[in-house]
Amino acid sequence: MSSRILLIEDDSTIGEVLTSSLRSHAHEVMWERTGASGLARAAAGAVDLVLLDLGLPDLDGVEVCRQLRRAQPGCVLVMLTARGAEMDVVVGLEAGADDYLVKPVRLGELHARIRAHLRRNEATATVPPVRPIGDLVVDVPRRRVTVAGTELRLRAKEFDLLARLAAQPGVALSRETLMAEVWDEHWFGSTKTLDVHVAALRRKIGEIAAASGARVPEIVTLRGHGYRLELTGPVD
Repeated sequence: MSSRILLIEDDSTIGEVLTSSLRSHAHEVMWERTGASGLARAAAGAVDLVLLDLGLPDLDGVEVCRQLRRAQPGCVLVMLTARGAEMDVVVGLEAGADDYLVKPVRLGELHARIRAHLRRNEATATVPPVRPIGDLVVDVPRRRVTVAGTELRLRAKEFDLLARLAAQPGVALSRETLMAEVWDEHWFGSTKTLDVHVAALRRKIGEIAAASGARVPEIVTLRGHGYRLELTGPVD
């Protein structure tokens, strides 16, 4: 599965290894060594996936992440970080990243994650639209979400997560199921990325619902299990 990948990595050894490995898997790779040049490249044309080193020499990696998300709202953004602490990961995810890998990056895991992300994005093109839930409508083929007719701007993984929850409204979905189907069937380690994306969805849906008075479903936390998308409250 070929794609256009933007690699932003200042370490020459790591950059050369990743570029060579990605190209050996038939991906088109654009390697930039600074945050500024990476942002310039992202502004020049669409990419499918960005691999972003957070430890850049010129700009703060988290701020680069925020700007990349604005420049490439539809791409998958994966952080490469030596900062394995949970708080560092959360900050990066909240800045717009969809996923993260902790250095040193294992090439097998990297390629598995890339395949999973790209396969999932392509698969949505053949999925029928998800039915409306209250005033929330998730249009899967068009990757478009509206609340009472107003479009909701979502990052790639936020959309995928909401679409998965909306596919079975009222059904309890485990953390393991959501991680496997939205991120990677071979995911291991912390699932904090799921919680961060749920929090972002709640905030975005809540803000637009409050402004419009729309009736929208709630993402209910099921402690020790996972989440459920549920329409609650009286029907007007």
